[in-house]
Order: sequence, then structure tokens, then C-alpha cells
Amino acid sequence: MLEAPFAQRVLQWFDQYGRHDLPWQQQATPYRVWVAEVMLQQTQVATVIPYYHRFVEVFPDLNTLASAPLDRVLELWSGLGYYSRARNLHKAAGIVATEHNGEFPASFEAAVALPGIGESTAGAILAQALEQRHAILDGNVKRVLCRYHAIDGWPGKSSVQKQLWRYAESYTPHQRIADYTQAIMDLGATLCTHRSPRCSACPLQTDCKAHAQGQVGRYPAPRPRKQLPVRAARLLLLTDSDSGNILLEKRPPSGIWGGLWSLPEADLDEHVDRLCRQRWGVTVLHREDCGRFRHTFSHYHFDITPCRIRVRCEAGCVQEQRDLVWCPSAEAKKRALAAPVARIIGEHA
Repeated sequence: MLEAPFAQRVLQWFDQYGRHDLPWQQQATPYRVWVAEVMLQQTQVATVIPYYHRFVEVFPDLNTLASAPLDRVLELWSGLGYYSRARNLHKAAGIVATEHNGEFPASFEAAVALPGIGESTAGAILAQALEQRHAILDGNVKRVLCRYHAIDGWPGKSSVQKQLWRYAESYTPHQRIADYTQAIMDLGATLCTHRSPRCSACPLQTDCKAHAQGQVGRYPAPRPRKQLPVRAARLLLLTDSDSGNILLEKRPPSGIWGGLWSLPEADLDEHVDRLCRQRWGVTVLHREDCGRFRHTFSHYHFDITPCRIRVRCEAGCVQEQRDLVWCPSAEAKKRALAAPVARIIGEHA
């Protein structure tokens, strides 16, 4: 007996076991799906859902997002990580508002041209919101296809990626496009997981090559390991001895933690007392280093030493500026902070 086609089996499984109540599946407008797809890049569904609810409550449509200050967008993104996603989402919303009359483009080429939207994200948005036939190739789909065809090589490698795209295109059906798009992602997220895949429940198990070989864990091949460089610095938690307020500085708009509020940074060999006096006009009354911890970015490790500093503001002390503010720790925690900065304030302020 011949197996049902790939998409048919995936859809039959989805109808019975797939996820049908995700918030972006309700009123699946291009805008709502777009926000979800950007949030879901490198982040799991369970983590995204509460962020998504808060975000679309404040920014219910594209034009509201486009007209909002970036600071407010980053505040709602705070803790979700990969902040370039939020900056690109806000920038792209501005472009859509001005160049596409506030309507997310229905053209694949126009969607891909927007900041932060690659081919898979554009395909997922147009497929789920507009039922256009586009293949997707997110991490979950790559894992399913690599195992189903026992494809050797890291999926990020150009030759492997081209092969995966060919399979993804060939399996995408001509009906029920939105359902299939969600179904193939669900299959990877809930059954064909990175660790402990539940092959016995998989609709593709009978002709999955990795399963037949008894080598499901071999696929997909991991990213080639490389030695990440290490950078070390202090993050300075300056507290005014009179008011109890702490000092926050806004990071430059691009780069690591771009546009977020942060604690001032100092090299480990920098003279902190002199820096405080010269840069902010404050005198250090007491200073202590706290436990160092490591935060890893995609391209380097950052060894952070929190430094608690109690200071007294002198005449000429730098007060609030556009990119600098003294504020109570309770207010600071509500601002757009990177996770390590929020951790330091929470533990030591």
C-alpha cells in the first residue's frame, strides 16, 4: 500500500494533534502574523505568547506601531532578546506606513525587501495570513527535512540549504496553505524535537530515512564549532547616596543591546573613581565588585563584573540628558533593559 503524500500525512496529523489556538491564528492578519513570526525567530512559542499578547494590546495595528517611539517598542520587547528584531520590526513598520499605505505588502518580493524579513519569514506571513503558496524553512522545518531525507551537513551551509529549499517547495501543497505552514512547524516543534523526538507518534515515521537507519540523533548536523572570543568589562551600578537613584545610559542605536537602557560600562583596568568624577561629576563613597558572570552572544562571550558604587553628586554633577537618566530602581526595571542589566539591577540595586 502506497503512503499518502507527505503534505497529506502532515495535515492529517495536524487536524488531530496540531496547535489551533495560538493567538496569531485568531484574526490572522498579515500584521499579527508578522509580529508573531519575528518574535518566534530564535525563541520558543511558550516564551513568545505573553510578549505577543502585551505587544498587540499596545500596538494593535501596523500604523500604531509605526508611529510609536522606538523606546516604547523596546520596553515591550525587554527580556525577549535579539533586540535587532524589534528595531527592524519598528523600522519596517515605518516603511510600510509610508510606502505601502499602511498595508503589509502582498508581494513576496516587497515583503522580503523589508528589514528583518527573510525568505522563510516572508513565506510564513503570506502563507498564513493570505493563503499564498510559499514554502518555509525555519529551524523546525529544517530538522524535519534533514531527518526525513537523512541529509548530511550543517543546514546553514549553502549547498545543504539549497537542497532543503527544493524539498520544502516540492512538499508545500496547493490547498490549505496556512494549515500546512503551521502543521510542518508544529511537527518539528512538538514531535521531531532536537532532543528526545517522539518518532512513534510521527506521521512520517514509516519512510523517514533517519528513523530507518536508527540514527535520528545524527540529523541535522550541528553547526561547526568555533572558539568564541571573550570580552570582559564592569557594568557600573551607580547609586546616588542622597536620593537612592541609579544611573542609566542609553546604548547607541546599533550594535549589542542597541537602543536599550544599560548601566555604564568600564574596562577592567579602568580607574573607576576617576571615571566617575570626570564623566559624571560624582565622588565615589564606596565601591565593591560583585560576582562575575558570563553572557554569551552569537559571536563572543561577555564576562560581566557588576560593580556597586555609592556616589555623592557634586556641583556640576551630570543630571538627566537625552541618553542619561538618574531614576529609582523600580522605574529602571520598567525600562527597556537587556537581560543581564535587569539581572544586576534586580540583584544589587
